[in-house]
This record gives sequence, structure tokens and C-alpha cells, in this order.
Amino acid sequence: MAARSIASMTLSFGLVSVPVKVYSATESKSGVGFNLMHKECGTRLRQQYVCPHDGKVVERADMVKGYEFEKDQYVIFEKSELEALEVTASHTIDIVSFMPGEAIDPIYLDKSYFLAPDKRGGKPYQLLYQAMKDSGTCALAKWVWKGSQKMVQVRAGSDGIILQTLLYADEVRSQADIGIEHPEVQPAELQLAEQLIEQYRVDGYDAAAYKDEEKERILAEIDKKIAGNKITAAPTIAQPGAQVIDLVEALRASLKKKPLAEPPAARPTAHRTSRGGIRAQASADEAPAQEAPTEEAPVPKRRSVRRAMTDEQPAPARKTGTKR
Repeated sequence: MAARSIASMTLSFGLVSVPVKVYSATESKSGVGFNLMHKECGTRLRQQYVCPHDGKVVERADMVKGYEFEKDQYVIFEKSELEALEVTASHTIDIVSFMPGEAIDPIYLDKSYFLAPDKRGGKPYQLLYQAMKDSGTCALAKWVWKGSQKMVQVRAGSDGIILQTLLYADEVRSQADIGIEHPEVQPAELQLAEQLIEQYRVDGYDAAAYKDEEKERILAEIDKKIAGNKITAAPTIAQPGAQVIDLVEALRASLKKKPLAEPPAARPTAHRTSRGGIRAQASADEAPAQEAPTEEAPVPKRRSVRRAMTDEQPAPARKTGTKR
């Protein structure tokens, strides 16, 4: 499915204006979501806002927003007042300066967006992209988005311009507040540690080579539950307590071991089976073993549980409040 832009903007630097479209560069797929259900009948619960003063359920139309300026003391704002407080809407991303591409500490990087040329913006877009890429620079800009002003980094990606929102200074904690001690390191220890780093060094991060193994494990257990099997906890293995070890000997022993991560090309490719489990695809030089054909009862998919529920029980009520 073709990507859909979320906004049309103008990227401005000096007297040059570049019409651009904004696209979300990321999407959240982490974690497995569970719904809250009524234990007795299995119906999905709905969320409501209840006033603790009179015990009544408050509908959305009867809600207003307030700011707590002292403990349990609020000043109430009407919708029109909140709209007046918002930053004046702007469709411009204003570049204020250019700097080396690595000048911004990654700890300040927040959400990523793709910028693509809009109508009549192809030539100036390519000019800015090529200039930043050749000079190894990025831009610092101001962007008003969803009622707040954001500082953003504009940089050249592999195939176009990327906009990265930045955190403000008061949104990032100081590592100095932790109070980390820095004991003296001996040259021999440092040399062994650097050798170990070289042994595990790779050319770069290949995101496609890694999977959320914990998520896949949970989904496999869910498929077992759908198939009618009971989920049991895996036996826990007692972990040895912390031991006082010789750091140099530990580094030397680590150098003798193979790296934990194999090159991506050597890893087997994981595929989900009909039961939601994981099987490894054999490499080209490994012939799969012949197995006698077996007949297995078809395993229902996860969505079949919801269909069965709707046939026997009332559908979950629509939420009336914002999910926390």
C-alpha cells in the first residue's frame, strides 16, 4: 500500500522555499496487547470516567480541562481558551542554522519523519539534499506541529531528506546526576577490552537481521492457547550469584570464545508455522530431512476466538474515555 502523507509543509532556508510532504517514518509494532475482560462472562470491559465527588459517570460532553497550580487547586479552561493558548498554526519548517552531521547528541533525537518533494519542489529539494549530503552537514530548524513548537534536525538520508524531532534540554536528564564512579583502568586491561571490541565489531546495524524474539515467543504461546492447550511457565534455572573475578582473566577467556552474534547471512530465517510456532529455514547447502506425512487437525487462527465470542456473547461496548 502506498504511503500517505500526514501534512504538506514548506521547508525554508534563506530565500529558498521547498514545498514538501511529511510522512511518518516509523510505526510501533512492539509488544502484544491484551484487553481487560470480565472474568465471569468473558465480555470485554469498557472504560468510563467517574466523578469521585458524586459517583456519577461523566460523559465526554460534560468534561473540561483544568490546570493544577497548587495541591488540589485547579483553574478551569474552556475549549475556546485552550485554542487561544495554542501556538499560531504554521505550514513552514524554518531552518535556522547548519552544522556538522554528527553535531547533535543522539540522546536528543525523538521521532523521525520522511520529507518528499511536493508539486514544483523537485529541483530545490534535490539541491538541498545533495548539498547536505556532499558537505556532511545537517540543518537545525523550527517546526510548529500539533499545537507545540519543536526543534528539528533536517538531514540527508540514504534516498531523501529526513526530519527528526529533538528533545529540549529540560526533557533530557543529566547523566552526572547518577554519580558514576570512574576507577583507574590499567593499560593491559584496556588493551584486552579493545581486542574484545574488535572481535565483536561489525560494519553497521542491519535492522532486518534482528527480530523481537520475546514477542514471537508470546505469540506462539497465544496460538497454543487458541488451540486449546494450557500455558505453563517454563522451569526457572537458578542463576549463580555475583562473583568476584579477575577482570584480566575474564577478558582473556572472552577473547577465546566465538562472538555471540553470527553474521546475518549465516543465520537461519525464522518462519511462523500454522500453530504460531517458529521453524528455521534450512540453508541452501543443507537438504531438509524427509519426514513421513502426518495428519494434523487444523488449528484456528487468533481472530476465530473473537468471532466465537461475538456469536455467544454481546459485543464489547465502545469506549467512552481515553485509554490510559
